[in-house]
Formats: sequence, C-alpha cells, structure tokens
Amino acid sequence: MKGKIILIPVPYTDLTAAKLRPALVVFEGRRDLIVAAITTTMVNVFPEWDVYISAEYPEFYKTGLKAASVLKLTKISTVRKDLAEGELGEIDGDLRCEVNDKLKRIFEI
Repeated sequence: MKGKIILIPVPYTDLTAAKLRPALVVFEGRRDLIVAAITTTMVNVFPEWDVYISAEYPEFYKTGLKAASVLKLTKISTVRKDLAEGELGEIDGDLRCEVNDKLKRIFEI
C-alpha cells in the first residue's frame, strides 16, 4: 500500500463531523498506516517540504486526484488501516523520488 493515495476520514477541528480526504501512504504497518495529507488549498505551501502535484504532470492520471494538489509532508498522521475508505491511485516515477528525498530531509536527525 506504500505509495498509494487513499481516502481517509479527517475530522473537523470542532470534532462534530469528518470529511473524506486524500492522503499518501508513506508506511504500512500490521494494523496502522502512516499517511501524509493531500490538499488542493494552495496557501501556506512550503516548497522545501511540500510536493506540488501538477495536473500537467505526465503521470497525474495515475494519482486518481481530480485537481492539482499539494502533498503536505509535514502533516503526517497514523491511522488504523480499517479507516481507509478507498484507494484513488498512486505516485511513481519522479514524483515518488521527490517525496522520498523530501521525507529523508524532513526526518533526518
């Protein structure tokens, strides 16, 4: 499942409800997934950490996303596998390399 874009319920900040949102699986454990948030909101984008997924990217159709999006590699969550509501697509090629490079930089201690 690593590298797949899935839909997970993300709660509103007041916890009154949740909305399905896309997220990238960066790690799959036995019971849990570590995911990075994906958004179409283009404010507070940090190129040194975030990955812009352009609709013009040749492999965009494989992502399953509907519009250009930003992968927020600093918005990481651990969720139970059974919360995944569906699979949209996946990342590969240059996009996967960019994600791996940025994750290495972010988590290097």
